Order: sequence, then structure tokens, then C-alpha cells
Amino acid sequence: MSRSPSAVQRLMRLLAWVRRPEFLVFLPAITLAGFWMGGERVLLLLAVGLPLLFSLSGPSLPATAEGREGPVLARVIGTLDAILPGLAASGRATACLVIRFDDPGDLLDRHGRAAQAEVLARCEDRIRGALRMGDLVAPMQDGSFTVVLAPVRRLDLETLVQMCARLQEAITAPVSLGAAQVYVTASLGFCIAGRPAEPTGAALLDAAQVAADEAARHGPGAIRAWSAEMSRKQAARDAIRDQIEAALEDGQIRAHFQPQISTDTGEISGMEALARWHHPDRGCLAPSEFLPAVEGSDLTERLGEVMLFHALTALADWDRKGLRVPTVSVNFAASELRNPRLPDRLKWELDRFDLTPDRLTVEILETVIASSGNDMVVSNIAALAAMGCGIDLDDFGTGHASITTIRRFAVRRLKIDRSFVTRVDQDREQQKMVSAIVSLAERLGLETLAEGVETPAEHAMLSQLGCGHVQGYGLARPMPLEEATDWIARHRARRDRIPSIGARTTR
Repeated sequence: MSRSPSAVQRLMRLLAWVRRPEFLVFLPAITLAGFWMGGERVLLLLAVGLPLLFSLSGPSLPATAEGREGPVLARVIGTLDAILPGLAASGRATACLVIRFDDPGDLLDRHGRAAQAEVLARCEDRIRGALRMGDLVAPMQDGSFTVVLAPVRRLDLETLVQMCARLQEAITAPVSLGAAQVYVTASLGFCIAGRPAEPTGAALLDAAQVAADEAARHGPGAIRAWSAEMSRKQAARDAIRDQIEAALEDGQIRAHFQPQISTDTGEISGMEALARWHHPDRGCLAPSEFLPAVEGSDLTERLGEVMLFHALTALADWDRKGLRVPTVSVNFAASELRNPRLPDRLKWELDRFDLTPDRLTVEILETVIASSGNDMVVSNIAALAAMGCGIDLDDFGTGHASITTIRRFAVRRLKIDRSFVTRVDQDREQQKMVSAIVSLAERLGLETLAEGVETPAEHAMLSQLGCGHVQGYGLARPMPLEEATDWIARHRARRDRIPSIGARTTR
């Protein structure tokens, strides 16, 4: 006769209790009592039976789950599995929340592992203080926290959003570490029981983790509630991530090169290396099709290695053919800039291709340096600048980089974001913005490059406003190495490389 699921769960909980410390304290007394009451036979029975009972008691979940994910995760899922079956009958509700700290690598790099552990411990205390006694708070191996709410009568979306905001407020209060004040923020995702298709603890936790991933992508300090669409997108991202990993190994992701032109001479002042995926079925894919799946994953640095190799290969190839290109620009992600071995790796790669450091330009997003107090990032950029590499601040005007930050990061050139370049030949406000950026750059002794130039009129106006370099589809689209090589040769032979000044403007 088969047992009902509830009976099995009760039995598993009873067996799990056997392994608790409270029970183990009584083992000597149980052994002595057995000998006193039944003599050697009972003692022998206890000696054989107790180890057998311990082996049967195991974890409350299948051993594979605990062995694969760890005891903390098994406890979370076990708690949810124990709560979920009784919710319908009791008229109560529960939810699972996942708290992810924004930019945890920054805390580790700036203050070290011991300080990171102390900050996490303080935050755990604050999280517990903001919740009820019956709520479970579980610190996970990746530095996040999972919360299982004890069943309550009323639990809706608004209540959970308010709870998440309260948790964020508790976490963001400064943490004192000696004489230093450390500030951390967190993004939260949650899922209410009954929303996932499967009524299991594992499914509810999975959904909360998906929501937390979505919040982290929109952070810092974001809150997201799970939806089925999130899981579909997550599955699609995971699938494409696996394809990207294979594509990197197979050489399907390669650099295309877009020229950068001097507005003074019309000469090529550099080439930017941009990733393109030559998909066997879908053709050439733009970065927007696959880079979101790479960002924040362990593939970021692998993609960076591939792009750097292709960029330096192209530069050396142009040198051999007598097509002098002063510099090639490569974008570097925040995770790459946090790598303490980055300067040594770049020096090794440049030596490998027999290129001097001034031939490589490192492009960094303005949002990266505006939000980074990371000492390793500062140290790496300073080391690259000291080597002789150029430092370009990409998408300038979209972040919040201060003048102090620009000087601190040894920036050589500001890349004016395309949002300020569009229709600059016609829009007086756009002209004012570009003129202000160019004036700032001149006072700081920096060069300027305008991105997203689409028309000869925009090119001419930017030249008139004093912008030193331009780049965009109006000059040339990103091209594979062979096409870029032909384009360079043709451009050198042209005599009309500088646009006429005085194109149509709005007065």
C-alpha cells in the first residue's frame, strides 16, 4: 500500500529531526538507558540500529539536490516544499525573495575578502531585523540571500514591493569598517507561491532567482516580480549563451573595423574593432543580437581576448601592407578592467605582435568610470596610460563622469555620444551641446571624436564646431578585415576627403 505525499513528508521531516544537534545530545543517555533496561542485547541493537537510522534520515530532499547545490539550498527548497501543500487549505500565502548585491566584485576588489564577509554578515543581520521571526533568511554561496516568508493571510504584489523597498533601505545604510564607511546596494526579485506552473519549492525558488537576475540587469537598486515571460527570456538567453561559447571557439565571432577620420586632414586617425557574429544560419549578427547575453557572464573576458587578438592581427597586417593606421580601438568591459593581470596581458599581446602601446586605444564606457570607485580599475587604467595606450571615454554625455573623474582616469579623448550628433547640422540645441563638450575637452587638453555621423552635413558641422575626429555610417560601415583593407587603400587615393565647411545650419 503506497503512502500519501503528506505522510512521506511527515516521515522525512521526522527522520531529518534525528540529525539535529538537539537529538545528538541525548545519544549517550539513550545508549545507557538501553543497556540499563535491556542489557547487552538492547545495547547491540542500538549500536546497529542508530547508524542505520542516521543513514536513512539523510537530508529532507533527495541526496542529489543537496550534493549538487549544497545544504543551504536544500534547506530553502525543503522549507518551501513543507509550506506549499498546506497553503490552499489554510487560505494563506507565501513568497520567495532573492537579494543580489549590486557589483559585488567592486566590494571584494576594494576592501578584500575579510571585509566582504563582514559586510555580508552585517547585511544579513539587517535583513533578519527587517523581517518577522518566522521568515527564513538563507545566505547563498554566490553572496546573495534567499528569503522564504512564513505563510500569511494577505500577500499581494504591492505588499511585496513595499517589503523589498524596506529591505533595500536596511541594506543601503553605511557599514563601518574601521575608519571606512562602506556603502552597498541591492536588487531584489521575488515570486508569489502559485505563480509558477509547477507547485514545488524548487520551481518557486527558480522563479525568484530569474526575477533577481532581471532586477540585477536593471540595477542598481531595482525590484522585479517574476513573470512567465521572464523565464522564457532567461531560457533564450541561456540557450544563446551556449551558442556564443561555441561560436567563440569556432571563430564565428570576429572583428569588423570602422574608420575614424580626422576632420582637419581627412586622414584615417584610427579604426575601431567591433564584434560581429557570422552565424552559419542567420548570417552576420550585430552586437545587439548577442552582447546582452554575454554581459555579466564568464564569456565577457573570452570575447575581449578574441577581439583584442583580431584587432592587433589587423593592425600588424596593415603595417606589412604599408597601409599605416595610427591606432586601433578596442572596447573593454568593467569585468576586464577589474582584472589585476590586464596590463601584463596587454603588454604581452603587444609584444607578441611587435607593436608599441601607443598603437592600441582602450575604450571605456563613461558609465563604467562614473560609477566605479574600484581601486583596481583606477590602477589598471593608470597602468595602461603609463604604458602609452590611449584611453577613450566612450558614449560621453550619457553618464555622470565629473571633471575630477576624467582626470583621475587619465582619459585622452572624449567620444561624443551619437545622441548629441544626430541632426547636429540642423538643430541649434545639438550644436550648443557639442560646442560645450568640445570647449570642455579643449580646456582639459583632450581630443574629441563624434560617433554616429550619418551625413556629410553632420560631418561638416562637427568639423566647424571644432570636433577633431568623426566616425559613423556616413563615412563607412563596420567592415570585415579584407573589406576594411580595401577601403583604407581607396581612401588614401582619394583627394576629396575633407568635407566643405558651411553646410546648412539653423541660425
